[in-house]
Amino acid sequence: AYEALETLACGTDRQVKYGEGSPWFDIVLPCGGGITLNIHKVRTVQPLLAVLNSLAQRKPVGLHYLPSSQSLQSAPWTPRTGWKDDRFEQGYRPCPRLLIYGGSVEAQATANVAQAAGYEVYCNPPTVELMDADTAVILLWHDQHKELPVLQAALGAAPFYIGVLGSQRTHQRRVGKLRELGWKDADIARIKAPIGIFPQARDANTLALSVVADVAAVRAHTR
Repeated sequence: AYEALETLACGTDRQVKYGEGSPWFDIVLPCGGGITLNIHKVRTVQPLLAVLNSLAQRKPVGLHYLPSSQSLQSAPWTPRTGWKDDRFEQGYRPCPRLLIYGGSVEAQATANVAQAAGYEVYCNPPTVELMDADTAVILLWHDQHKELPVLQAALGAAPFYIGVLGSQRTHQRRVGKLRELGWKDADIARIKAPIGIFPQARDANTLALSVVADVAAVRAHTR
């Protein structure tokens, strides 16, 4: 807080290091390492507003900090975070959105875990317009007739995750039906079935943890 107040008072950005390599010997990080902070005095909010507007429209966006000019710039999204040449790059993606379909206790448990993880959650939304590249579609019905319309909508959109409940035998029947409806194997292969990061969850809460963990793992590797 002191360094931030000093930055505001003098009007010049500053860099401060704490922990290993820091002149402040009385500040020691528990991990034994060091952390470098760049404290920037905001001179214009336009770059920040551009980032917020992009995220509000569910578009990925980047923000660059240039120490040489002591300025921020909005920029195209980049998957990496860190220094590149003379600037620090930070990428931002929209909040992951989960569309959960099903009326069972498993669906409610999954919604609870996803909300606790900070995801944007919709249960049984009536429209497919919510599906985008930062969306996971979770189908927890035990009735294939109910799931097929939503499953086809998901295959026609671009969610980063599509997962469905059911055994391998159930999924083979599902695959056969989708083929009859004209879907190619490359499309069908996008479906995670059985859903979750580990198989044969025995209760609703375990299934919910399995599903949300799987979504998080896929999201972390999606660019």
